[in-house]
Amino acid sequence: NFRSHGIDVDFRQRTKERPWFYQMVELGFNYRLPDVGCALGLSQLKKMDQFLARRREIAASYNNGFSKVPELTIPEVLPDCKSAWHLYVIRLNLELLRTGRTEIFKALVAEGLGINVHYIPVPWHPFYKNLGYEKGQWPVAEQEYERIISLPMFPKMNNQDVEDVIVAVRKVVKAYAK
Repeated sequence: NFRSHGIDVDFRQRTKERPWFYQMVELGFNYRLPDVGCALGLSQLKKMDQFLARRREIAASYNNGFSKVPELTIPEVLPDCKSAWHLYVIRLNLELLRTGRTEIFKALVAEGLGINVHYIPVPWHPFYKNLGYEKGQWPVAEQEYERIISLPMFPKMNNQDVEDVIVAVRKVVKAYAK
């Protein structure tokens, strides 16, 4: 029901039982995937192994480029796991830097990097605040949020793009190191 506007019966079922009658029994949304979206998804699935391999190559380059930078903590993948590397998130070791994430972020953007912060803690969003959640209730998650930056990570990055990211991050971090 949730994916179909909260309507009590599926269209196919409705046409058999009661062609024109339906009831909205709960709040719902239109989460039905159109055919063109399905076709696009199927075509992308054929490239999945190639995409994953390239993301893993990029992550390996980042790991190699940042592993000896004490001001950074790189992502850890447990031995029995394989990451799809949807994101590559570095953690700033703020105790080794003269500034916080905001200045580092601005400096990396000035270097031409398309970076981001993923994700703002869910309880900080107004919807959850209105449910009574408050900042400070998740100190570990909130502390980690203040030190993370997501680096560019997409299969179409070429080796020079990856190297440019590594050089820019190392340059900025070195400039702000204590």
